[in-house]
Amino acid sequence: MPKARAEQPLSKRDYETRVPAMREALVQLQVALQPAPFPVLLVIAGDDASGRGEIVNILNGWLDPRGVETFAFHDLTDEERERPPMWRYWRSLPPRGRMAIYAGGWHTEALAEDPHNTRERAAFNETLRHLAHFEGLLAADGALIVKIWLRLSQADQGARLRELEADPDTAWRVSADDWKHHRDYERRTRLAEKMRRATHRSNAPWHLVEAADVRSRNVAVADLLLARFHTHLRTHGKPAPAARPRRAAPLRPAGLRRLRALALDQPLAESVYEAKRDKWLGRLNRAVRAAAQQGRSIVWVFEGWDAAGKGGAIRRLTSAIDARDYRVIPIAKPTDEEKSHHYLWRFWRHVPRAGRVTIYDRSWYGRVLVERLEGFCTAAEWRRAYAELNDFEAQLTEHGIIVVKFWLHLSPDEQLRRFRHREATAYKRHKINAEDWRNRRQWGAYEIAVGDMLALTHRLDAPWHLVPADNKRFARLEILKVSCKQIAAALEA
Repeated sequence: MPKARAEQPLSKRDYETRVPAMREALVQLQVALQPAPFPVLLVIAGDDASGRGEIVNILNGWLDPRGVETFAFHDLTDEERERPPMWRYWRSLPPRGRMAIYAGGWHTEALAEDPHNTRERAAFNETLRHLAHFEGLLAADGALIVKIWLRLSQADQGARLRELEADPDTAWRVSADDWKHHRDYERRTRLAEKMRRATHRSNAPWHLVEAADVRSRNVAVADLLLARFHTHLRTHGKPAPAARPRRAAPLRPAGLRRLRALALDQPLAESVYEAKRDKWLGRLNRAVRAAAQQGRSIVWVFEGWDAAGKGGAIRRLTSAIDARDYRVIPIAKPTDEEKSHHYLWRFWRHVPRAGRVTIYDRSWYGRVLVERLEGFCTAAEWRRAYAELNDFEAQLTEHGIIVVKFWLHLSPDEQLRRFRHREATAYKRHKINAEDWRNRRQWGAYEIAVGDMLALTHRLDAPWHLVPADNKRFARLEILKVSCKQIAAALEA
């Protein structure tokens, strides 16, 4: 951890002389940022009364407001409380080419937990792990994260509080909690130091700035932002060259063996299917309603080969759920807005509220399937994605969300039959295109990628269910049965 950056006190005259040049440099930073392939996240945190709000306001006055957005996280709203804790931070992320200023950031929220016993300390440590992981994901994706901690000694803090309290125009800013925190300065300082150490990384370091002198504090913050930006621009200023698709050996052969061992010939007469379907649809309706009564949301993930029957299975599934309680999110080629954010951003934004259902027709696993195979991301990116996806799902399940994942598997012969049927049927012709045929020619490569996905992202709290899909009726019934059983087990746990 770096030591606090101590600046010599600045006279009012020297400060006013430096400000115009700093303002020009900051605006030029925004101009240079616009075409850059990364966002800037500036976190202003610090000790109580260190001037976090003041410096945020000053920066907003120096910067062009059209290229920056400010976020301050207050008490959780009902919408935020009903989703995993990191949801509120993911949805605030700026797109590439823009800047966001975070007053206190997610770190101040973590410190508000103020742990006092073993259980609370364990929860606090887990929160810090999530924060470090969050920043690591963004930094690995190219984001510039500038984290500044404004440091104030206990004596200076007391003097600042008395000064604010003595002025009728600022007295409202001092509360009983501020004085309580001042008396508890040493313990709170140790807690903040623990937080900074846990979230200090080479690609998202903390910078400590002494805040006793307001003018030198303001200049130090601006200088740090400018220095970090220009260093980052030199190393990340140009888009990375396009990754080249290449064949890769299985990372975990056990996944491929499991896939190939699946028995696809599963006959099921239509009469038997119809009799059992209604029974399982009824059970599913009861299971979803029971989850809603407990405030548990459900996330379904449907992956599978082209023409494996994902859409039909989803339609049968949703027929058992009140239309007001679910959303189906079809995942296709990302929009320009989605491409300007981290790849997980578009999935985080659709996480359901408590008691609701989200069904993903294809999902975040595109990162280790189509993006891996088509060269839409680098080998380093898709290789680290397995851990990123596992952590994403762990945050969902830790919050109580039930994650049900299906891979619909069919044989190449059955896929070919369905492709030809689609081409020959007028109302199905829109479901087949040149990309489907091109993907089919890469069957072997996709099979390896699917095997790795199954092996590396199968979790006890979010397991993969392989469904033989050569027989659509069998696949649909199997999906209903497995869904009911997993939801029931989760509610009983």
